Amino acid sequence: MTFFLALLVATQGGLGTGPVSPYVAFPEPPLDDPAAYQGYTTRVYRDARGNAVQIYLDRRSGRVVHLWADALDESIGFTARDSAGAPAQLAWSSREAVPRRAGPRRTLTYRLAASGTLRLTHFLLGSMRVERDFQYSGSYVPTELTTLIASLEQLPPAERRRRLALLGARDVATLRARLEPSITLEQTATRWVVRVTQSSFDGKNRLTLTLRGSAQRASVAADPDSVTISALDARAFDVAVEIGTDGPALTPLTREQIFNGAFRRFSDSVRSARLWREIRGFELLSSREKLMAGLPNYATYFGRDMLMTALLMEPVWSDTMPEFVIAAALAKLNPAGEVSHEEALGGQAIRENAAEYNRTGDPSILAHLQAVRENYFMVDDDFQLPVVAARYLGNPAVPDARKRAFLTRWRGPLLRNLAFVARQAAPYAREPVATNLVSFQRDDDGWWHPGSWRDSRVGYAGGRFAFDVNVVWVPAALRGIVTIDSTLRALGLAGVPEAVDAAPAAQTWRETARHFEVALAPAEVEARVHAKLASLPAAERAYWEQGLVRKGFPTDTLRFLAVSLDSGGAPIPVMSTDPAMWLLLENLPPAREADLLRPFTLPYPVGLFVAGLGPLTANDAYADPAVWTMFARDLYHSPRVVWGRDVNTLLASLARRGSATPVLDAVFDAVEHSGFRHAELWSYEIAAGKLRPVRYGSGSDVQLWSLTDLAVQFLLARRSSGGQ
Repeated sequence: MTFFLALLVATQGGLGTGPVSPYVAFPEPPLDDPAAYQGYTTRVYRDARGNAVQIYLDRRSGRVVHLWADALDESIGFTARDSAGAPAQLAWSSREAVPRRAGPRRTLTYRLAASGTLRLTHFLLGSMRVERDFQYSGSYVPTELTTLIASLEQLPPAERRRRLALLGARDVATLRARLEPSITLEQTATRWVVRVTQSSFDGKNRLTLTLRGSAQRASVAADPDSVTISALDARAFDVAVEIGTDGPALTPLTREQIFNGAFRRFSDSVRSARLWREIRGFELLSSREKLMAGLPNYATYFGRDMLMTALLMEPVWSDTMPEFVIAAALAKLNPAGEVSHEEALGGQAIRENAAEYNRTGDPSILAHLQAVRENYFMVDDDFQLPVVAARYLGNPAVPDARKRAFLTRWRGPLLRNLAFVARQAAPYAREPVATNLVSFQRDDDGWWHPGSWRDSRVGYAGGRFAFDVNVVWVPAALRGIVTIDSTLRALGLAGVPEAVDAAPAAQTWRETARHFEVALAPAEVEARVHAKLASLPAAERAYWEQGLVRKGFPTDTLRFLAVSLDSGGAPIPVMSTDPAMWLLLENLPPAREADLLRPFTLPYPVGLFVAGLGPLTANDAYADPAVWTMFARDLYHSPRVVWGRDVNTLLASLARRGSATPVLDAVFDAVEHSGFRHAELWSYEIAAGKLRPVRYGSGSDVQLWSLTDLAVQFLLARRSSGGQ
C-alpha cells in the first residue's frame, strides 16, 4: 500500500455510514501554529456522496458555521454565547463525524463540548453567500424577498394565487414563514432534541439542524428565535449536532483524474503531511461540474480562479483537466463572449432572481427562482480563457482526436470569446495611447469597478486601467488567438477569423508596459517613504524605521510598474506583485526580468519583501495620502497582507526558469517561516517591537490559488534533482 493510500484509509475511513475523521483540518500542529489562528478552528469532512462539508468554530465571535460545498453552496450557522453574553468557548468533542444518505437526503453528525449556559441565536440556514453577507453586515433577512412578498400582497386575489402556485405556496403567510427557520423542542426524562428547519423560498429544498443532548447533563429551552442550553452541574456536556440537506450533490473527481503520473509518483515518494493535506484539499474543490474557488466562503464557480489555477497547475495536472476548466467557462459565456466571473446558486440565485422579478414583475421568473445566475462584471477572465485554451490546444501531448472531439462541442463558444477579445483590443491596436487600453467599468457612483483579481473596492487604488489586464492578459490572449488559429488549421478545421488582425495587434500590445512605468530618484524615494511612515501608528512606525536603519535606501533610481492608471492614463504609483504573472506567462529579456524582480527583493517599506512573512501584495508608500487612506480602510489587497496566489505565481515562474535562485530562496524561506504557506492570504501584527504573522480573518481555508503550491513543490523538487 502506498503512503498516500495508507494515509487516506487512516484519515477518511470511507464514505458510508461509519464514523470518519476530517479530510483536512486547521490548525493542525505541528503544521500550524494554533496561536496564529486566534481561536479559529475548522474541519472538513466528506459526506456520503463525497461532497465537502466544512465546519468551523470561531471563538472570537461565537459563530458556528457549516458549509455544504454541493451544487447549491449551502450553509447552516448559528451564534453561541455564554451567560454573560460573551462568545461561548465551544470545543470539538471528538474528531469523528458520521455521514449518512437516504435517497436524496444527506446528513452529517458530529459532537461539540460545552459548559455552563449556552444561548444559541441567529440561526441562518440557506446559501453560504447569505452567511457571508451576514458576517459582513449583521443583517440576514434578504430585502429582495420581503419586497417580493409585499408586491404579491398588492395583486388581485386570482393573480396572487397563480403566482403563489409558481412558488409552491398556498398563501402569502406560507411564503413569509419561509423567511425564518422554525424551531421545535422535544424532550423526555432522559433526552432532548431541538430541530431547526428551513425551506428554501421556493419550497423546493430543505435544510435542517438537529441538536441532541442528555437531560441528565443539561436542560434546554426554546423560543421562536433562540435556544438556551444550561448545564445541570459544573461538568462539561456534549451536544450531538446533525446537519441535513436534500440539495443536489456534485460529482467529485478522483486523484487519478486530477494529477498526472509524474506528480503522483512524486507525491508517493514524499513523506510530507503538508503535501498530503494540500492534495486532499485540491480533491475537495474538484468536481466534474466545476472547480470551486475555496472553502468556506467561495464554494462555487469563479471563472478567474479556475483559469488562473489551470495555468499554474500545468506541471502537475492531467492533460484532461484543462478540458473541464475550459468547458465550464465556455458553457457560461454570455452572448457577447464574456466569461462569467461567478455563479449564484440556490439561495443566492433566489435572491438575485427575486430582485429581477421586483424590477420587471415577470411571473415566469417565479417558476424558476433557483435558476443559476452569472456575473459578467469582471474584465480579466475574458482574456484568460484564450490563454488557457491556447495552452491546451497547443499541447502536443494531447492527441489530435481528443482536440477534435473537444472542438466539435465547444468551437462555437470559443470563437465567440475570441471575437470579443479581438474587439476589446482593437482600439489600442489602432491607436496605442493609454486611454485606449482596456478599461474597468464604472459603478453607479462613478468609481471604477476593480474588475480583476484585486477586486476589493480599493484593490487598484481607484484606477481605471489595470496593469495585469493590459500588460499581462490582453497581449497573452492575442497571442493565444494566433496559436488557436494555427491549431485549428492543422486539425483540418476552419481557422479563427480574428487571427488576421490578432498577430499585428499582439505586437502593438507588447509595448503596453511603458504606460505603467514609475521611476523615482533616491531623494524622492526617501521623502515618500518617510512621509508614509509618519502616517502609521507609533509601534508600526518604529518597527519599520528600525529596518530602514539596518538596510538603508537604494542609492540608484527605483523603477517599478504601477498597479493601475487613472482616468487620464497616468500611473498611480502603487508597487504590486502583479508582474509575477507576467514572468510566469512570458520569457522576458534578462534586463526586464531583473527590473520586475527587484521590488520583490527590496525590504518593505521601500519594496515588497518582509522577512518571516513574504512579499506584501502592494506597497502604497509612493502614492498620495488619499491612497494610503483607501488601503487603511480596506486591508484585503493592502500592504498589510501576503497572498498565496502571488507567492505561488512568483515561485513557479522562477522554478520553471531555474534562475534567480536568491530571490526564489528568500521568498520561499520567508513564506515558510510565516507558517501560512498553505493559506489564501495572511497578515501580521506588530507588538513589543516584533512582527508576528496572523491568519487573515475572511480568508479561505482551502483555496484553489493557494493549493497551486502543489505545483511549486513539484517544480522545486524537480529543479533540485536536475530536472529528473
